[in-house]
Amino acid sequence: MERTSTVSMQDVAREAGVSPQTVSRVANGSDAVRPETRRRVEAAMTKLGYRPNYAARALKHGRFKDIGVVMFNIASFGNSRILKGIAMAANASGYAITIHMMGKDRERTLTAAVERMKQLPVDGVIVVMEEHLPDFNDFAPPRDLPVVIISEDPSDTCATVDADQHGCSTAIVDYLLSKGHRTVYHIAGPSTSRAAQSRAQGWRDALEQLGLRIPPTYVGDWDADSGYQAGLALAHDPECTAIYAANDQMAYGAILGLRAGGRRVPEDVSVVGVDDSLVGMVPRLDLTTMRMKFDEIGLEAFSMLKRQCEGGRVPVGVKTVIPTELVERGSVRDLAD
Repeated sequence: MERTSTVSMQDVAREAGVSPQTVSRVANGSDAVRPETRRRVEAAMTKLGYRPNYAARALKHGRFKDIGVVMFNIASFGNSRILKGIAMAANASGYAITIHMMGKDRERTLTAAVERMKQLPVDGVIVVMEEHLPDFNDFAPPRDLPVVIISEDPSDTCATVDADQHGCSTAIVDYLLSKGHRTVYHIAGPSTSRAAQSRAQGWRDALEQLGLRIPPTYVGDWDADSGYQAGLALAHDPECTAIYAANDQMAYGAILGLRAGGRRVPEDVSVVGVDDSLVGMVPRLDLTTMRMKFDEIGLEAFSMLKRQCEGGRVPVGVKTVIPTELVERGSVRDLAD
């Protein structure tokens, strides 16, 4: 027979053989409940179809235990892994997440995105700022809604966190030069991407600092096909002995393009990518890459936001940097060997 009445906290308490206060602690994610008691209460909640009243919880505790996440693209490797990190941290802390996809209309601003989230029952907002937004430098978060931005650039008003996109490029260039290469060619990501811009600038700065020749940039779209076309073109440039591609998909495509054009990897041309996204997808993966720890970026962003939601403070004006890691495989040759 279908249940028509609302299941109360008292109903769950009777079913589980505990007090309503214990049920309340379980519903609110308190740690002050023994594991076996928690399991019994949760089983009773499931059996009776009990749903916690989140609006009442917010009135009582001043929080919804929900955070908003603003994204441009949920499908890209980096963004999906950042979201995974946020979701894992949120789940471990008893928070839910609400996702808002940034539109392509004229209101494509930080202010508009955060105002949209402010209308929803969230305690704070994480913005994964994949592209540059026109009001980034002028944006100030609402006084009653903490905001953390995942961004290459630090904000004067919000906590920011990201990998060192610029630094990872200089490290890759230094690594390839240490192998005896006279310069490094670059396959960049799309010009709309802040990460692609920072990686390209790091590549250029590293070569300029050493007074080395800066080859023409090949601009791709993050996909392997664009890397393939760049590799095919570079196969006919005898000066090209080292390529740094702005992500692993383009790097892998470049390797196939080079080979199609008659060049061997790594015997003739060394190739390095960024992100380490092809593990488990490409058998016998032999691509040297700079691993981006996207999960950790998401975990840190949630930690910074949670701290603010619960009354704490986080520094602004500086970016928290999640370090990258060079993963050496077999796509780079030491010319001294």
